[in-house]
Amino acid sequence: MINTPITRLLGIEYPVIQGGMAWIANAHLASSVSNAGGLGIIAAGNADGEYVRGEIRKAKELTDKPFGVNIMLMSPHADEIASIVVEEKVPVVTTGAGNPSKYMKAWKEAGIKVLPVVASVALAKMMTRLGADALIAEGGESGGHVGELTTMVLVPLIADSTDLPVIAAGGIADGRAMAASFLLGAVGVQMGTVFLAAEECDIHPVYKEKILKAGDLATMVTGKRLGHPVRSLRTEFARTYMKAEYSDIDDESLEKLGVGALRMAVKEGNLEKGCFLSGQVAARVNAIRKSEDIVKSIVKDAEEVLRGAGKWVS
Repeated sequence: MINTPITRLLGIEYPVIQGGMAWIANAHLASSVSNAGGLGIIAAGNADGEYVRGEIRKAKELTDKPFGVNIMLMSPHADEIASIVVEEKVPVVTTGAGNPSKYMKAWKEAGIKVLPVVASVALAKMMTRLGADALIAEGGESGGHVGELTTMVLVPLIADSTDLPVIAAGGIADGRAMAASFLLGAVGVQMGTVFLAAEECDIHPVYKEKILKAGDLATMVTGKRLGHPVRSLRTEFARTYMKAEYSDIDDESLEKLGVGALRMAVKEGNLEKGCFLSGQVAARVNAIRKSEDIVKSIVKDAEEVLRGAGKWVS
């Protein structure tokens, strides 16, 4: 059994957090991960408050274990959802794509554990000062919005910059990566791409098939020109967007090109117009499994790797 400061902090059995993937991480997926002993996360994304409140209440019906909500801070509904998590007594909030400082006081007074996603030492130090409970250090291997640093570099830098528990994210899909994360200074892992292939993940079958067939060079990063780079699978949409990004198209038109693209991937499996977010580790995901199997197998394999680590040292 791997027991760490993050399992004790969050009241979970295993130090595994499911990533807050917009349009993907709903109550069905989140509750399945929580029931498996990890921490399931409902993604607010760009959804409105009514949707998020509904998913929170569904999750409460599906699990009696802790779960959380991921709030994308650049969403126009962020203020509303920041209040809803307090009203609904959500035990954990993770944040991304922005600075959650203006919400921290209310969340902490409500007893919510706050886990910001950070991609730099400067942001990690700021979140530590503001009273975050733990930090999710997410490397650029991950799917969705990405930073510049890789997980291998970022995690030890963050671990050395704070006394808070650190969760590693980006490029993690098996026990070897979990064990490596512990050696880098993390006390838990967050995984997103591997859960795209979970039985309980409700994405379109075309999306799942693309993940299962992904090779080592299956992803690419677009969006750097607009200041919010995103990693996704190499599809017709991604290639078209990349060409537009380096053309003379104006920024407003470029921004519009991506509107609704993730929804079209998740709900419709639209290869021409959909943006299929994925981390590089999709190349390691080759079977559809239950969330329980994903969570328990990664922990079991990590335990075996850690117990056998002595064989490399004489």
